[in-house]
Amino acid sequence: MRRRPGIGGLQSAAAARDQYRLLGENVAKIRTDMMKEQLATFRNQLEDFARKHKNDIRKNPAFRSQFHEMCAKVGVDPLASNKGFWAELLGIGDFYYELGVQIVDICLATRPHNGGLISLQELCRLLCQRRKSAREAVSEDDCLRAISKLKVLGSGFEVISVGKRKLVRSVPTELNKDHNEILELAQAQGFVTVEEVEKRLSWPSGRVVDALDTLLDEGLAMIDKGHRDGIPRYWFPCVSSIASIVGV
Repeated sequence: MRRRPGIGGLQSAAAARDQYRLLGENVAKIRTDMMKEQLATFRNQLEDFARKHKNDIRKNPAFRSQFHEMCAKVGVDPLASNKGFWAELLGIGDFYYELGVQIVDICLATRPHNGGLISLQELCRLLCQRRKSAREAVSEDDCLRAISKLKVLGSGFEVISVGKRKLVRSVPTELNKDHNEILELAQAQGFVTVEEVEKRLSWPSGRVVDALDTLLDEGLAMIDKGHRDGIPRYWFPCVSSIASIVGV
């Protein structure tokens, strides 16, 4: 018959568990302290790097993007505030706030033509045109970072993905799966027809017409009934260039 552990054995086991627990807590604390020390070292090195390469960070979009990635890895957000070390050293905060204002202006100027939905590529191109005299070049990554700061306005600024393309939405219009699929289909030539959507997506005509009517009502599509074959075409400015129409 197996003997049960006595009181002394239970006490010894409890003491051993307490020792293991304390040992584990000490090891965890040591690791945490080491990580904090390493992060502090990385931040100091990052500041030294920023001082050394501040001109490249300001003027070179690719270099600036890599710098942001380095910051993210050590928990530093240079855009968190337009005051303090990063703003004083690099002027990064002011740069992105200025971009944000210009992006809002472009979105407002193009809204009557695209319903508040513009491709990121087109937005970046229009932004570069507007900033011809500026010293700093602007990339799509810069646009994305500036747009992320516009969310605090609560006015619907958001980047959405349609297929492989990114679109910037400046109005609180909600697009469902049907709308996204039609927009993705329209990317090939800038427009779709009811018959094409029915064939390519295997939808009944009622579903196609309902989705297209909603996109028309929201100002995201324009209908052209003047083609020689008599088939209406639904054009989507958000997936094609509209610079010549808007003149921005």
